[in-house]
Amino acid sequence: MLSTLINPKDSLERQNQKLLRIVETLMRRVEQDTDASGVAYTQFQRAVLLEDEVRSRTRDLERALDLLNVSNAALTQANRETEAARSNLANAIETVHEGFALFNSQEELVMCNSRFGMHMPDIRKHLKPGLKFDDYVDVVSQSRFLALPRSECTRDWAAKRLERHRESSVIFNVRMMGNRWVQVSEHRTSDGGTVILQTDVSDIMRLERKEREKLVDDQARLIQATLEHLKQGVCIFDAPGRLVGWNRRIGELLSIPAGRFHIGSRFETIFGQLRTSFSFLGQTSDDDLEAWIDGRHSRAPLTIELQDPDDRFLTAFMQEMPNGGFVISFTDVTAERQAIRTMTEAKETLEQRVLERTLELEDALSDAERANASKSRFVAAASHDLLQPLSAAKLYLATVEQETTREPSRALLSKAGSALQSVESILEALLDISKLDAKKVAVHVSAVPLNQILQQLCDELNHRAVEKGLEFKVLPTSAVVMSDPTYLRRILQNLISNALRYTERGKVLVGVRNLANTVRVEVWDTGPGIDECQQGKIFTEFHRVHATASAADGLGLGLAIVERACGLLRHPISLRSTMGKGTVFTVEFPRAKEWTPLVPVDPSAPHTDDGGFLDLIVLLIENDQDLRNALSITVENWGASVLPCASETEAFELLEEIGVVPDFVVADMQLDDEKLGSDAIANLRKRYGFTPACLITANRNIELGQTARDLEVELLYKPFAPEELKSLLIQHARDTKQISH
Repeated sequence: MLSTLINPKDSLERQNQKLLRIVETLMRRVEQDTDASGVAYTQFQRAVLLEDEVRSRTRDLERALDLLNVSNAALTQANRETEAARSNLANAIETVHEGFALFNSQEELVMCNSRFGMHMPDIRKHLKPGLKFDDYVDVVSQSRFLALPRSECTRDWAAKRLERHRESSVIFNVRMMGNRWVQVSEHRTSDGGTVILQTDVSDIMRLERKEREKLVDDQARLIQATLEHLKQGVCIFDAPGRLVGWNRRIGELLSIPAGRFHIGSRFETIFGQLRTSFSFLGQTSDDDLEAWIDGRHSRAPLTIELQDPDDRFLTAFMQEMPNGGFVISFTDVTAERQAIRTMTEAKETLEQRVLERTLELEDALSDAERANASKSRFVAAASHDLLQPLSAAKLYLATVEQETTREPSRALLSKAGSALQSVESILEALLDISKLDAKKVAVHVSAVPLNQILQQLCDELNHRAVEKGLEFKVLPTSAVVMSDPTYLRRILQNLISNALRYTERGKVLVGVRNLANTVRVEVWDTGPGIDECQQGKIFTEFHRVHATASAADGLGLGLAIVERACGLLRHPISLRSTMGKGTVFTVEFPRAKEWTPLVPVDPSAPHTDDGGFLDLIVLLIENDQDLRNALSITVENWGASVLPCASETEAFELLEEIGVVPDFVVADMQLDDEKLGSDAIANLRKRYGFTPACLITANRNIELGQTARDLEVELLYKPFAPEELKSLLIQHARDTKQISH
């Protein structure tokens, strides 16, 4: 009931008033009511309760009023402090010597000091809080105190200013009327606002301009001093063709009075007599000079050669400057021209003398070549003719030695035989030297197993080591090298023989080292060694380091043959030697990429096994006629049938004509018209099915090995031994027979 009489939304004072009125009414009714039922007492209790509630609400109201008073006091203090802070901030920014303004994140002016916009009195009335930044820029651009370049309007300036405002931090200078400058520094605050500082930098700009003008003056004096120092005559013109700089040398070179040179003189005024006093040399004329001076577009550098009646030569070099002006320099080249003329005459004289001497040397060289060829032919003929009677003499001596029983006579015959053997060795060496000098040696480079040659030489030369009591050892090897077998054997034979000849005690060791792409053969000995000053001479003919050696030991031709043969085959040779300890000779050979050892073939195999080899039909595709004929004859002698063709096309035509499918194909890798034998084999297999084949080639590229493996064919390198091809055909015949069985 009480809750319905009092509205909770009323204030505490209003509620208390209602409660007091209710209590007074109830008390009055209690006093007037005489009912014995006790209703009056009940109402009295209610009045007491209401009075307690009124008293409680009154206390709450008093506490709320106390809190409200405290809050109002705090708010008043805060407002007082805020106003003090604002006043202090305003006083602080007012004491700043620069103009200061603050815009909030909504681009509205919050506050500024009195120096902000101080160079623009006509905009001061617009600088009030709430001013938009765009409006501020528009007002500044319209100020009559803003000094804009002639080429820029207020709208363009305002657009550029707003463009700079998008940056977080920017500093730039603005020119004002009265030759004053203001530096504007604009920065973003952390809450997105903008702070602008305006600083008067007029004094700094004036000082900088003075320093710049002073620097320009200093540079002008420096340039003038430099121009005067030059040996060339120099003059500088601006874009309209007016003189702005020169040196005295130009007047001396062109014989022009000094009065014509002054600032602003036109080009025609200074060089008016140039066309009459000088003649133009080369392709350039005075019209070209005039066109270059009058050019309005980019001008390429121009060089002009001039000559005066006194035979004096000048070179004029003209070049445009970035500002549209140009520079002309004149150089006296008379001395250079005279020197060139003198050098030309001397060159012609020297060329004539060189030509005469060249002809004389050619005649002398021809005579020397003829004499050398004659000598080589003579040595070859003499060596061949002398070797025959020497061989007969050796046979006669051997016969007499067998029939003679007297020991003194047998000793003399043995010595005579040794002497004849020495003469034979010398003649063979002379024959090798003559062939190598004549450069008429035919070499056949192929894959050669080193161990086979080294073991043969070990067997041949071992008796020499035994006779001298030396330890002679040749280490076995599996290396295969690319070289000419004949000259490879001669190189190693001479090196080993030389080591055995000059080693008196100790040992001689021959070994092979496998390197990355090469194989190095080393011949070690424990001989007396070779002095360093002699090492460059030992490869010359008829030179022996140890003069005590007898003529029976040779004339020093062995190493000369080795040096020439290694040079012919491009095998690097070197030596290392220590006096009293010994010498080591080394020769490097290229490693063979692929090598298949020959399989011993039974000569009767092609004609046995029911004539299996006789039934083979071999298709030969070889564009070289001589090689094609030789291979045809060789294979036919083995009992096979050969179909020789010069090209793939001819092979297809022949097979179609006779209606035969070959049993085996031999194709040269490189055919005419850049055709490949590998393609011919592949095309034949497409038409007739898989056919065994082999490729022959003189090219030793490693890629060919992969090509052969991809085709599943054998690969033979030219020049190959006939037994290699014969072995392939026999193996194919045997495989074919086994399959048929």
